[in-house]
Order: sequence, then structure tokens, then C-alpha cells
Amino acid sequence: MNAISRTPSLAGPIVIIVIIILVLLIIAKNVRIVPQARAFVIERLGAYSTTWGVGLHFKIPIFERVANNVLLKEQVADFPPQPVITKDNVTMQIDTVVYFQITDPRLFTYGVERPMTAIENLSATTLRNIIGDLELDQTLTSRDVINSKMRSILDEATDPWGIKINRVELKNILPPREIQSAMEKQMKAERERREAILRAEGEKKSAILIAEGEKESAILRADAKKQQQILEAEGQAQAILSVQRATAEGIRLINDSMPSDAVIKLKSLEAFTAAANGRATKLIIPSEIQGLAGMAAGLKEVLVDPPRPEKKPETAAQK
Repeated sequence: MNAISRTPSLAGPIVIIVIIILVLLIIAKNVRIVPQARAFVIERLGAYSTTWGVGLHFKIPIFERVANNVLLKEQVADFPPQPVITKDNVTMQIDTVVYFQITDPRLFTYGVERPMTAIENLSATTLRNIIGDLELDQTLTSRDVINSKMRSILDEATDPWGIKINRVELKNILPPREIQSAMEKQMKAERERREAILRAEGEKKSAILIAEGEKESAILRADAKKQQQILEAEGQAQAILSVQRATAEGIRLINDSMPSDAVIKLKSLEAFTAAANGRATKLIIPSEIQGLAGMAAGLKEVLVDPPRPEKKPETAAQK
């Protein structure tokens, strides 16, 4: 009897504990935290109910479910090359890169089936329409125009899907192989032409620098020669001035000493004697100096020649 009476008393707490655990599990499973740059689309009984933003939310069990977990950051879709035909019937391969962002999670969830596939097909169709109105040269040189047109068309078409197209870029434009070969040859010729121009400009600048260097060198040499001639002329002028000053000083000293006529005549005779020692063949001597010269010559003979013994008259006996 005691064992039978104790069994009901233990069953009650166990059931309560199990119920509590189940409730906690249900609560934990239906409590959702929405992270940054995410949005949850909630359906209640199969119909759209609300969109959860960042934060803590509680979902009603059985009645509500998360229909879609939407990323709100900007995304990049790199589509494979698409064959397109230009206005002049040239087939080329062009691949595009689309930068887009989901602005309305509800429209993105219910607006179109497989949104990425829809964007890819729409971008390929738009690209074919735009390239079909352009020739090959325009296609290769009008990337910005093509990008702008594609972005405008795609943004308008994807607006009902809750998608905003931010940018569209043509990643690669691949013309046919023969056109690629011709373009490569043209680019090579253009590169060689630019190299030739740069080389010619370099040679021209080098020649100009050499000529300028020679010009400056010639100017420096001329200036040096000019300075040398000026210094030589100044030296000669100083020498002549010194000689003239010495001569003037000598004349002044002679005048100060008041020489006699005999001294003046003697100095004149010395000057003519020095002149006679030169290469002159004829000398005109004033008469007063000639007299002085004779007197000087006689005096020289008296002073230099020894006296001769006088001859005695012979006697008759000696004869």
C-alpha cells in the first residue's frame, strides 16, 4: 500500500518539469534576433504579415514563419559573356557586372521568382538592344554611355522587384579574332609611333642642351679672353705710366738741380753716343755738340795716350 500511494506523488512534478522544458524550448526556438544589414519577411497563416528589422523578435509558434532572410547590403552580380551583334553586323562577346541593393524586402520576396536570374536575363536583353544601335568603333569607345543607359533601364525595370541598380559596368568586350588581330597590330603601330616621337623629342632636347652648353662655353671663353686682354692692357698702361712718371721725376730733379750748359751738352753727347751704338746709319749732330765732342776727344787722347819722347837735334858729329 505504501508503494502504490507514493507513485502519484512523483508523477506530478515530473510532468511539470517536462512541460516547463517544452515551453522553454518553444520560446527559445521562436525568439529571433535580426542582425545588422538583414531583414526577415514574416508570414502569418501563409500571408505576408510584417518585416522585422534589426533587434529581438518573438514569432508566434505554428501561426508565423520566416518567409525570407534578406540581405540589405550592396551586392555584385558578375554575369558570363553574352553574344551581341553590332549595327555593322560584328558579333562580339560582352560580360557585365551589376551592382545592386535590395530596398524593399517584401517586393523582393514576392515580386519575381528567382530575382538574380531575372536580372541576368534583363541585362543581356538590354545590352543586345543598346549594342544593336551602335557600330563596332562606337561600342569600343562608348563604354560610359553604354553603362549609363543600362543602369537607367535596369533600375527602372527592377524597381517593382524592390531592387535598386546602383552601377552597371562592361567588364570585357571581346570582338572576333580577326578584328582583335587587326586591333593589336594597330595598337602596336601606335605604340611604335609614340616611341619614335618620344625618341625624336629626346634627341632634340639632347641636341638643344649640347648647343646651349657649347654656346655657354664659347661665351665663357670669350669673356675670359676679354678679361685677359683688359688685364694686359691695364698692365701695359700701368707700365707706361710708371715710365712716364719716372721720366717726369728725372726731369723735375734735373730742373731742381739747375745744371750748367756744359752738363747739358755732356748729357746730349751721351745721348747721341747711345744712339750711335744703335742701328742708325746717319746722325745729325748740332754744331755746339760737335765742338764739345772735339774737346772731349782731345781730352780723351791726352788722358789715354802716353806722352812721346821729344827728338833732340842731331849734331854734326852725330851726322
